[in-house]
Amino acid sequence: MSNTINASQVGAQDLEMRNSPVSEEMDEESEVLKQEVPGEPVCYFNDESYSNGNYVCSGNALLRCDYGIWIRTGSCDPDNL
Repeated sequence: MSNTINASQVGAQDLEMRNSPVSEEMDEESEVLKQEVPGEPVCYFNDESYSNGNYVCSGNALLRCDYGIWIRTGSCDPDNL
């Protein structure tokens, strides 16, 4: 059985574009960030919006949209999953 996740490769964040904050999965900072963007229905990455629960790959980082915050959930490198 395969546990593959469909995630678009989006590259690095362009700081000139709209981007949602990125946090580690078990980071205390994520709770603070959630208060800054309470319940946003989408996350932004380089001006593109992604629905809650969607995944993207930024370099080797696997990010999941969690109500307006990108949560780093693992690796996109198939050799290091």
